Amino acid sequence: MTGSSDDRLDVVIIGDGYTADEQDAFHAAAAAKWADITAVEPYASYQGLMNVWTVDAVSAESGITGDPTADVTRNTALGSYFWCSETERLICADIDKVASYAEKAPDADLVVVVSHSTKYGGAGYSGLEEYGYPFDGVSTLSSDNAQSSMIATHEIAHSVGLLADEYTYDGYGTWTGGEFTEPNSSILTAAQMKENRSKWYRWLGESDPTGSTVGTYEGSSYYPFGTFRPTENSLMRALNISEFNLPGREAMIAGFYREANALSSETATGTTIGRKERISVTQAALTGLAAPELRWYVDGVRVKRARGLTSAVPAALGVPADGRKHTVTVESVDTTASIRDPEIRAEATERLTWRISASAGPKPAHGPGPRH
Repeated sequence: MTGSSDDRLDVVIIGDGYTADEQDAFHAAAAAKWADITAVEPYASYQGLMNVWTVDAVSAESGITGDPTADVTRNTALGSYFWCSETERLICADIDKVASYAEKAPDADLVVVVSHSTKYGGAGYSGLEEYGYPFDGVSTLSSDNAQSSMIATHEIAHSVGLLADEYTYDGYGTWTGGEFTEPNSSILTAAQMKENRSKWYRWLGESDPTGSTVGTYEGSSYYPFGTFRPTENSLMRALNISEFNLPGREAMIAGFYREANALSSETATGTTIGRKERISVTQAALTGLAAPELRWYVDGVRVKRARGLTSAVPAALGVPADGRKHTVTVESVDTTASIRDPEIRAEATERLTWRISASAGPKPAHGPGPRH
């Protein structure tokens, strides 16, 4: 747990196909899979914005339906099964049952189902809040297959980063519709992006962690023609590469900040405090790509010497004892180079403000006495 659930992206990991005697095996698998996922950037740098919970679900039988063959049926807590939509590697689950177990955690923004199997597989659900679920996404993966971790890493990106699939199917042909809402798929060429100042134009020409150069590569969102993706390859296109491209990284970071707050304080905002009272704040522990900076302001004017302080007294910041109304604001801004969009930078900037009682103190009721 890295902070209050109100300020964090809460990830709930639930096991399926584990009997009462196999719960230790589930815990080990959950830890291993989450370690795989958070080894990938930007998950790695932004773990401080996440809480991770495990929920035990005891199944009557070990393993899941469809393993090793389609005719195998097993009685499990979440009803996980291979051969979903007649595709062997797709693992689906009963989402109502998933929700009932997820409720056992303090909160659930995202759910990962670890299905007890050595067989390669997994899948992802997104947009579940529209159907009344308290979480938006569910990712499934097999517990003991090394490649399945990348499935979860990919599928979570749909829910958190709102990213599109960048792979294509030959049978889909040419896209003839309008622009895509996802940040990593477009109908625009590089020249059109620059002209319109849209999509990933800020990243065009940059060397990318995928080994490519950011541009417009034809084929995305399942359509091989009439669509473009940012790089030749990425984790949203193939699972043999463990890197998001630069536009994908930026979208993921935006998603983390949509769900979580990097800044909190036990001193309630919206209240008036004395100029000699101490204000303490907590900033999420972010590393690597992240570059969070704490800044303090008095009446909107930055106090540069207070940079990075996690506690401060308004008087020491420069609030005068003049009886007037004043404010103190602390700001956490992520200055990471992985953000170029000003709107996303604003999403990654958080502020807390307090009204300050700047009384000069009681005055004497009478003037000085007679001189002797």
